[in-house]
Amino acid sequence: MRVYLMTSNSQIIKPLLHILEMERDQGYQNRAVAGGLDKLLQRWENDLEPILGDVGPYSILTPVQRESWVARATERVLDSLDKRSSTYSSKNSPVQTSVKHALKSPAIKLDHQVVKLKGIGDQLAKKLGRLGILSVSDLVYHFPSRHNDYAKIRKINKLEIGETQTVIVNVWEVTATRRKGNPNSWSVQAVLGDETGNARATWFRPGRRGRQEPYLARSLKAGDQIVISGRVSAYRGTPIFKDDPEYEPYQDQEELVHTGRLVPVYSSTEGLTQKTIRKAIKQALDSTISQISEYLPNDSLTRTGVIGLQDAITQAHYPNSQADWAAARHRLAFDELLLLQLMVLTRKRDWQRKESGISLNTSKQGINNFFESLPFELTKSQNRVLHEMLGDLRESKPMNRLLQGDVGSGKTVIAASGLLTAIANGYQGAMMAPTEMLAEQHYLTISQLLRASVIDNEMSEARIDSISTPIRMGLLLGSLSRKTKIRLHEKISQGEINLVIGTHAIIQDDVEIPQLAFAVVDEQHRFGVIQRSSLRKRGTRPHLLSMSATPIPRSLALTLYGELDVSTIDEMPPGRHPVRTRWIEPSGREVAYGFVRKQIESGRQSFIVCPLIEGSEAIQSRAATEEYENLSTRVFSDLNLGLMHGRMPLRDKEQVMKNFKEGKLDILVSTSVIEVGIDVPNATVMLIDGADRFGLAQLHQFRGRVGRGQHQSYCLLLSDDPGEEARKRLKLLERINDGFQLSEQDLGLRGPGDYMGTRQSGLPNLKVARLTDQEILILARQEAIRILDSDPRLAQRKHRPIFDLLAKASVEVPSEIS
Repeated sequence: MRVYLMTSNSQIIKPLLHILEMERDQGYQNRAVAGGLDKLLQRWENDLEPILGDVGPYSILTPVQRESWVARATERVLDSLDKRSSTYSSKNSPVQTSVKHALKSPAIKLDHQVVKLKGIGDQLAKKLGRLGILSVSDLVYHFPSRHNDYAKIRKINKLEIGETQTVIVNVWEVTATRRKGNPNSWSVQAVLGDETGNARATWFRPGRRGRQEPYLARSLKAGDQIVISGRVSAYRGTPIFKDDPEYEPYQDQEELVHTGRLVPVYSSTEGLTQKTIRKAIKQALDSTISQISEYLPNDSLTRTGVIGLQDAITQAHYPNSQADWAAARHRLAFDELLLLQLMVLTRKRDWQRKESGISLNTSKQGINNFFESLPFELTKSQNRVLHEMLGDLRESKPMNRLLQGDVGSGKTVIAASGLLTAIANGYQGAMMAPTEMLAEQHYLTISQLLRASVIDNEMSEARIDSISTPIRMGLLLGSLSRKTKIRLHEKISQGEINLVIGTHAIIQDDVEIPQLAFAVVDEQHRFGVIQRSSLRKRGTRPHLLSMSATPIPRSLALTLYGELDVSTIDEMPPGRHPVRTRWIEPSGREVAYGFVRKQIESGRQSFIVCPLIEGSEAIQSRAATEEYENLSTRVFSDLNLGLMHGRMPLRDKEQVMKNFKEGKLDILVSTSVIEVGIDVPNATVMLIDGADRFGLAQLHQFRGRVGRGQHQSYCLLLSDDPGEEARKRLKLLERINDGFQLSEQDLGLRGPGDYMGTRQSGLPNLKVARLTDQEILILARQEAIRILDSDPRLAQRKHRPIFDLLAKASVEVPSEIS
């Protein structure tokens, strides 16, 4: 930090240009001179007024405004130079040329490759590339995961044992010792001191070539003054910095990078030390921070109260305090969530703006007859969600709604009522599931709800009073024979099949659903954006209902699916008892089997689920066919067992389920084919073998197959060799029955990418924002709505940078200006 004291107008120009250059290089942080530029301007007021005129105060400006201020002041100084003595009269003078070059043509640019930076060669660039860092911009935006607090600088005699602290010391002695048993491993010790006493430091380093001492022992010399930070221990009264403390040469406290401040800790890779990555990022930051443009308009900055972008980036890497770090993270998280909300809201508006959808009459008598035919009454929550959906169907703009609810909450009947509404109005309905097993289960479940009779494995028919057209259902799967597919395609395209259920086979190019008015996507997070969009483009802008049996935390729903209206069934049908869940140690398998037998002797039934159909050498886990053989001939030879898996023909699966429901089977051994759509009130035990092979959401789905009758139900989790992470998940399932709470915990364990398939969502990864940042998310969503309400096409000049960001992210932007 420098202070210039000048009294002559002519003496001021050169140092003033240098100050302006320093201010640019430091990212307009108002640190080029002690006390800030305003204090300097006040001190030099009489001399500077003829040169600068009224440029106004500097400290109150945002970084972007400061950049303009500095550019304007520089131009005025350079104009003044032209009128001065011959030393500065030429426009090509060394001072002017160097300043103009520094201010207008930085040597390093954000889009340069990292090898342009000093000290980064091909080998280091390759290591950075493993982190996804290819350009200088990637370095600038590689934010730390945390900061080590090395800001407390103390004297040696004030060091406290057990705390992380920093001292400025002289190096008295450095020695290197080869470690026993490993000739290429070294221990480096240093004796350090200040005016209050002595301390020691220890590092462990590999030798580079044979017997050569490590670089640290050769670079750290007696007489050096360094700053060292780390956790302090003691040996015989002497403070010791152990465990590879951070250190760097001491020159100027303001320029410390690795010590004496809040020091960033970055995600790294093999062979890339924290010091190396810090140096690279610091160099990139110093060289290019002034090139970072503020994309938010002034009114958005004022409304939201976030700090400027340049300040945020600088303070994210090297904050002056914890409060500065918090403000920086708030701004950067806000940016990510704002961009994300603009994406999803633009999708929603674009979806509803293009063409009119189909307005459906929801009061047809046949629909009422359907509800009257159900063997149960809808819950208040189901009725509320049904009212929300039917209200959408009456509108001419296409519905885009997410229906979520816990296992067994009754989402399928809501979906069935929407499909029936489309058919009652003379249109077609479609339902797409991510797997053939789930598609088959929905086909069977909806057939039962509509009391349809099965014509063959791929078709069934139902008739409901007051609906003139019979409901003809088709099951379209990728595994069907070519002949069967062609037959189904023809019947669908001709409207003979008016309710098609299937997998992604529904959205193949050769499938035409000309009268599609209502579409359902089940477990929609397991489909990519393009697949979901393909279904909604069938027919005449059909109404779309996306369903998820994995309850999504509100923050995640708003983040990933902000383009959807969200309906939640938050109430279970009456009489449902919480299922008691227990994880059983591998040694307790016989106890678990004994419990199953006891329940069956009491008149109940049991599921036993295995992760595989057949045994596998590659995957050490229980297989359904082998377990069925073992259980039916040895463990439960006196009981009636059935087997069901995904390779069985649909008719066979339907017959097995019919036998189980009618009580002809005591135990059903199955794969995950029973994940959804199974309702056997007398089944009270769900034994999941190889439970560590399933995710929390899937285990919760299995558990939802029991607890549907008047008797207490149980879920037993067996695993022969669970890892530590699996044990955590199984323990969670033991104590949490609520699917929403479970999803929050699962999110914390696995992260959003694995948890909800965000890699297929078409949305960017979140680097800074967390899905628990509820307040920031709400602020970002409100601002996104304000921006799009005032400028739906983002055509105004102040919103152009936002539009460019959306375009750069390769998302759908308002079509009028794309």
